Amino acid sequence: MSFIGEFKEFAMKGNVVDLAVAVIIGGAFGKIVDSFVKDIVMPIIGQLIGGVDFSQLYINLSSTPYATMAEAVKAGAPLIQYGVFINTVVNFVIIALAIFMAVKAMSKLKKAEAPAAPAATAEDILLLRQIRDSLNK
Repeated sequence: MSFIGEFKEFAMKGNVVDLAVAVIIGGAFGKIVDSFVKDIVMPIIGQLIGGVDFSQLYINLSSTPYATMAEAVKAGAPLIQYGVFINTVVNFVIIALAIFMAVKAMSKLKKAEAPAAPAATAEDILLLRQIRDSLNK
């Protein structure tokens, strides 16, 4: 089989296509959550804390003072951007919570689809078990 044929066979397997779709949807979902955190959640939390803009929180490691983080970044100063880190952590928590809820819902669906009771044991099997138990005694 040629290289192209092998690649086509590999790419058309169900798992590969499912994985590709999941990665694309996951990337889009990540962008939505990122926007949700930056544009909705963090401004609300910042306002409740006292008008703090988390994306602008940083520690300047250089000896030169800068008025804003944008100026420090433009100058190439070494910074610890802990506000951006806080945004990323909140992003992760929201995504992890959403995935947890999705997995939990899927496992509930799987439990609902499971057979309620096992099939009754055949009479000949019961008879063989009785014979076995009698022989063991």
